[in-house]
Amino acid sequence: MSTVLEFDCVVIGAGVQGSFTAYQLAKQNRKTLLLEQFVLPHSRGSSHGQTRIIRKAYKEDFYVHMMEESYKQWAQLEEEAGVKLYRQTGLLVMGPEKSEEYQLVKTKLQNNNIPVVILNRDNFNQHIPGVHLSEGHGAMVEVTAGLLYADRALRTVQGQFQKLGGTIRDNEKVTDIKPGPLVTVSTSAGVYQAKSVVITAGPWTNALLAHTGLQLPLEVVKINVCYWKEKVPGTYDVKRRFPSFIVTECEETKEHIYGLPANEYPGLMKICYHTGSPTDPDQRDRQTDRSDIDILQRYVARCFPGLIPEPAVVESCMYTLTPDHLFVLDCHPSHNNIIIGAGFSGHGFKFGPVIGKLLSELSLGEVPSHDLSPFTIGRFQAMSKSSL
Repeated sequence: MSTVLEFDCVVIGAGVQGSFTAYQLAKQNRKTLLLEQFVLPHSRGSSHGQTRIIRKAYKEDFYVHMMEESYKQWAQLEEEAGVKLYRQTGLLVMGPEKSEEYQLVKTKLQNNNIPVVILNRDNFNQHIPGVHLSEGHGAMVEVTAGLLYADRALRTVQGQFQKLGGTIRDNEKVTDIKPGPLVTVSTSAGVYQAKSVVITAGPWTNALLAHTGLQLPLEVVKINVCYWKEKVPGTYDVKRRFPSFIVTECEETKEHIYGLPANEYPGLMKICYHTGSPTDPDQRDRQTDRSDIDILQRYVARCFPGLIPEPAVVESCMYTLTPDHLFVLDCHPSHNNIIIGAGFSGHGFKFGPVIGKLLSELSLGEVPSHDLSPFTIGRFQAMSKSSL
């Protein structure tokens, strides 16, 4: 029998949420193990890639308030590690001016005193050259929004965790979780016991929860991450202060379309459809649906005339969706020393620092520093009853 190693906490899944949770626990002087099934770094989950949008443009107040703290914590990590993780680009939000979502986002930004510039049809192209504003659409720029250097952020927070004495074990797949006053976690390489376990395993969440007798209504979808070539190099470049953008809906789709200025691949702008088709995370690329790319091609041809309307590069990512696209941040209903962070629904990366803090608070039995009522597991039971 191999030796059982003991920790205060074991965090399963070393994506952005798990890495920040482990980092926060180590800051509280807790002996913490961060487990990852793949060799780090990897591109198999939801935290890889070079950039993510960071914004406060949300229609829910609780997200706006969480992001206010998240910005501060990103800045703190930059200072601590001496690494640049955030670049201000502004976020252009476009959508049908009279639609509920567009109006809600506009109201929340204004009510929370977040710097925003409202554009109109007359001055739009003066501020945003190279973009066609659809008929009947409004446009605004959230000034302090921008992009996060995602791969760099992940390396940085993992490095800070290790500097604080934390242990990372990659290439170790969890094979069993036995609940109890001390939770026993078995992996392909060892056995660990901890006072608490935090599960932040993205698309593999339900596979792990099966060991604890729980399943959540999570849907894993494959996202085609598309890069589009500029006809004239530099047209949509981050160095020319071209903003990130979100379209809440348009004639091509009711789903969000989002984009980031040309940055990681010179001359290529990232524009993606904010959902995908169901997939098995262990066989992600067997999902070959490209209907989202067809929608994007039509949108790019119509609204971004400076791009060639055929993606030059297509990469893959996965979202783990909840039915309402709100996160899960809660204790296991039967075992309150097993904590679950899941269902980040394609918009969780920028919240990493604050989610890490909240999950660490739950694992330490502390009162969470934000209201977690929107993120409970219990809401799914209410949903299933109301849909009967």
